[in-house]
Amino acid sequence: MIIRSLYLMPALAALFAAGPVHAAVDWGSVPGKDVELFYPGQSSFEWAMTAGDMSGATAFRAEGKDCGVCHIGEEKDMGAHIVGGKARSFKTGEKPSIEPSPIAGKPASISATVKFANDGTNLMVHIDFKEGTQPNAKQDPAFATKVTVMFSAAKVAEFNRMGCWSACHDDASAMAGSGGATRTKYLPRTHAKLTRQGGGDALKPADELAKLKADGYFLEYWQARVNQGAPAQAASGTVFDKRTETKPSPVAAEATFANGAWSVTLTRKMAGGADAVSFASGGKYQVGIAIHSGYTAQRFHYVSFERSLVLDSGATDFVAVKK
Repeated sequence: MIIRSLYLMPALAALFAAGPVHAAVDWGSVPGKDVELFYPGQSSFEWAMTAGDMSGATAFRAEGKDCGVCHIGEEKDMGAHIVGGKARSFKTGEKPSIEPSPIAGKPASISATVKFANDGTNLMVHIDFKEGTQPNAKQDPAFATKVTVMFSAAKVAEFNRMGCWSACHDDASAMAGSGGATRTKYLPRTHAKLTRQGGGDALKPADELAKLKADGYFLEYWQARVNQGAPAQAASGTVFDKRTETKPSPVAAEATFANGAWSVTLTRKMAGGADAVSFASGGKYQVGIAIHSGYTAQRFHYVSFERSLVLDSGATDFVAVKK
């Protein structure tokens, strides 16, 4: 019996490491919504908050208008202005390009259909999209495409109002103020001071950081890393004072490619545990979606504006229906 148990241990370990196990969902029966993801260039949190750089900064600060209120529906046009390194046109005139290193032939945006479901134990997100003809940027040789969904328990005010821009700063790697430094995504309130160039490396005291995290001030990301003809690889982690990957990942990823289109499903148990969002029936959450295409890395991706999510039923952008 002991010998047989020893032989079973590797198999059991592999099973638990593989992520959540759930019944197959008929995604054709799940309602979805179309989301346009656009190429953002070097647009950062600080850039978005500076009226001289971003025309909507005053409305955001003084009038309380969230980014999506003004810009959902404009993503294709915005991406087209940014991706080629062109000047950006506004009613008040032109503003300089925010893409100093355009990738020749890069499409400006990606249209995706996004669906959420849950089975009472697991939360699942399913994304269908065509990425078009993508030039090889040769930035991430390991994966042609990466699909990321970012979550918060609606406790990160900046993420609620501006989505992924809350974690993208001017001094992060490949951004305008990085000065060649290597920095990941981070949330603004974790840093001791923010300037137009970002927060640098000075953090708030440890006790203040601990309270922020205990209060739910962090983001969680789920990611599927995919290549045609190969199984999807899952990754996940958190964004707080930096981006930290969770290993082994509690997220499972599946992906298929047919007729020029990807279908990607990410799954994780609803119970979150430490440094993870816990999902519950009726709970409201915020989500952001990003897709890296054409072997890109860092900021060279497509992003959505902020969206809201509820489990089972409610008045939000997405409803994770019970299946």
